[in-house]
Amino acid sequence: MSDRTRTLFLLAPAILVIGGLFVTSLGLGLVRSFGYLPAIGLSDPNLDAYRAILTDPAFLRSLGLTLWVAVASTALAALIALGSALLLRQTFPGRALALFLFQLNLTIPHIVGAIGILYLFSQSGSFARLAHATHLITTPADFPALVFDPYAIGIILTYVWKEVPFIGLILLARMQTIGADYEAVARSHGATRRQAIRHILLPLLMPSLIGASALTFAFTFGAYEIPALLGASFPKALPVLAYQSFTDVDLTARPEALAMAVIIALIGTAMLAIVFSHQTRTDDADR
Repeated sequence: MSDRTRTLFLLAPAILVIGGLFVTSLGLGLVRSFGYLPAIGLSDPNLDAYRAILTDPAFLRSLGLTLWVAVASTALAALIALGSALLLRQTFPGRALALFLFQLNLTIPHIVGAIGILYLFSQSGSFARLAHATHLITTPADFPALVFDPYAIGIILTYVWKEVPFIGLILLARMQTIGADYEAVARSHGATRRQAIRHILLPLLMPSLIGASALTFAFTFGAYEIPALLGASFPKALPVLAYQSFTDVDLTARPEALAMAVIIALIGTAMLAIVFSHQTRTDDADR
């Protein structure tokens, strides 16, 4: 029995439970997104919900905002995590403390981080009052709108703060697996330290970086609580728009809400599938 088969066998119970719940929920949502809700008199499956949302400017703006948040926060988190991992792999005084502080907020819930961003960066927050007290701005309201803003800066800051250690620890673990031999060989053949990192280490890290970034993108694209707390009233992030539509007192709006949820799930799943397929082909080529 190969290591991969043994791993899948050991994970099978958890995969069956989690996968069963996920697939069942997604299947029910998909069926009802087609307008099949006999309890409220909708018994003819159709694509009306998808037509309605895909031609709705509010939905399209929400989709664009959500893609912007997911792409921007993932790109920033990946770049900062890569730089941090390259620094933290070095030996220096206080490295253990730096590593502890780097991974500390992994244990902090996203909602706590969002509240911290709210208190620090809002126009009535600590930084605004500090800027006013030091006469950098006339009133706290003059502080740049970083929360409840149309560009979702506060949301992106929260995701970057939270996801940098997640990606960074994956990269550090990969560096530990790789070791220093590859770089040492490159250095012995005349490569500079920067060249060894650029041409040897980074290509070896890229699969882990892409995989961790894909997970981050899928999470940030489908997360609800941070956009609900820090997002602007318009446009709303897509998960917030879907939830509000789902909880609408008009039950005939339920198929549109579920159609939004299906689209969110499809985009996140497509991203993970593309990355997994690419990495599988890369692994096969390496063999």
